[in-house]
Amino acid sequence: MRVVIADDAVLLREGLVRLVEENGCTVVAAVGDGPALVEAIAEHEPDVSIVDVRMPPTHTDEGLRAAVEARSRVPGSPVLVLSQYVEVEYADDLLADRLGAVGYLLKDRVSEVADFLDALRRVAGGATVLDPEVVGQLLVRRRRDDPLRNLTPREREVLGLMAEGRSNTAIARKIVVTDGAVEKHVRNIFTKLDLPPDEEQHRRVLAVLAYLQQS
Repeated sequence: MRVVIADDAVLLREGLVRLVEENGCTVVAAVGDGPALVEAIAEHEPDVSIVDVRMPPTHTDEGLRAAVEARSRVPGSPVLVLSQYVEVEYADDLLADRLGAVGYLLKDRVSEVADFLDALRRVAGGATVLDPEVVGQLLVRRRRDDPLRNLTPREREVLGLMAEGRSNTAIARKIVVTDGAVEKHVRNIFTKLDLPPDEEQHRRVLAVLAYLQQS
């Protein structure tokens, strides 16, 4: 298994090099910043890359941003993030292409070397391996960002029928209410989705798009 390692902490980087090589892997590049990681992945197309989140120059999220960029250049390139922190935005971006081969482990929660090596092999094989804490924070973010979170069950039902292309009258027949009741639900949907007064069909399209993006 050919591995790229990216970590600005020299001792940790060299420790990872020794660890993976002692377990049958070949380290094709060991780098200390984001641009070098992108170039290493583009050049070597490794079986998997181990990436720290916080690297120079700002020590915030350069590693994750570099991993996202590298996967845009080499689609599906396997990446295992190993960090002390959960950076939700870029973790989401890593998962967004739906190609798999992504891992995100928290350094303080890796208690066994064997578990780490197993995660590394699984990511190299195309699996998604996420620490439960990472999963939890991703779910919190998605609930917070869900534009439909304030809709009632009935309003979600009406919006789903709108997405099927049904008119208000057809929706009223389907759920056995009056046309006026449906119009009230639709107005509530527009308000809760923050769609200000505009041409009616335009707002309807935007509401349906919001629904489809969350489905």
